Amino acid sequence: MLRVGIVGLGFMGRAHLANYLRLESEGVGVKLVSVCDIDEAKLKGQGSGGNINVGSGRFDLSKYNLYTSLDDMLDNEELDYLDITLPTYLHAEASIKALNRGLAVLCEKPMALNTRQCREMIDAARANGRPLMIAQCLRFWPAYEYLKQCVDDGRYGQVVSGYFFRGGGTPTWSYRNWLLDGTKSGGCLLDQHVHDVDTINWLFGLPERVSTIATNVIPGSGFDALSTNYLYSDGKVINAQDDWTLNGDFGFEMTYRVNFERANLVFSDGILRVNPNDGKSFVPELPRDDGYYREMRYFIDCLERGVRAEVADPESTMDTIRLAEAELRSANNGGEPVGIA
Repeated sequence: MLRVGIVGLGFMGRAHLANYLRLESEGVGVKLVSVCDIDEAKLKGQGSGGNINVGSGRFDLSKYNLYTSLDDMLDNEELDYLDITLPTYLHAEASIKALNRGLAVLCEKPMALNTRQCREMIDAARANGRPLMIAQCLRFWPAYEYLKQCVDDGRYGQVVSGYFFRGGGTPTWSYRNWLLDGTKSGGCLLDQHVHDVDTINWLFGLPERVSTIATNVIPGSGFDALSTNYLYSDGKVINAQDDWTLNGDFGFEMTYRVNFERANLVFSDGILRVNPNDGKSFVPELPRDDGYYREMRYFIDCLERGVRAEVADPESTMDTIRLAEAELRSANNGGEPVGIA
């Protein structure tokens, strides 16, 4: 039985907690034993909002050992792995601390604020011989997994073009408003757009260059809306856009349209439709569980079997941050195409 502790009980922390409750009820070999958050209100069951429903109900935390200090939790608990759902700027520090204690680590996205911190995390994992996986959930999201399969096996030929979008309301719900402090979150580019950055890296590998135009709306938040073109040597046309200032009744949206030589795939409003060039469109049968549940179950299975978490290995997710850094450099230079350092 794997013993796990969660550190960070904000928006995504509650999502992970809800999934541990489900996993335990299903008899999966994992047990949540402790929860840590600096905000005592959260340890009393008081949650904050979010842009999607990932477990907004109140939780009974009385059966867990509760801490307001990560050091105290690590000193007093016998854990097999740490589930890190802290603000982005704390990912590297907490991950390295846990790895140096001999724990495996599942860390929320983005991996870290920059590639230097990513490398330090990977070095700590290697030095201690412990697994590290970044929870880039779209790699486990059924509609995106299906797209990955189509890209990899070539069933519809080569990719001609692709468009990825996500957007929603301004994230005003975070603890002490850390999400709107660009120095802590990396702004929309690193916090929200990074999902599609990672998807593009995962699907197609690193491009030769990127060109990003972006704008700042909220003082101090970093870039709040952006559009990136990814330039590949084979000429495929790839673009991703994000905007976290879509307020009012907009809600939240994530979508993609990818055109192959012999079909196009469109994911919108939670439905994936495949449109073959020479046949009728269809909706493929996909797993019903979302990417949050499936990434956690995958990581647990890898730990139980003693195998590397290849689907979201840390070197690949570090490349995602490298790509995001290139987009930032381009945006800071008015969209000038830049190479991937």
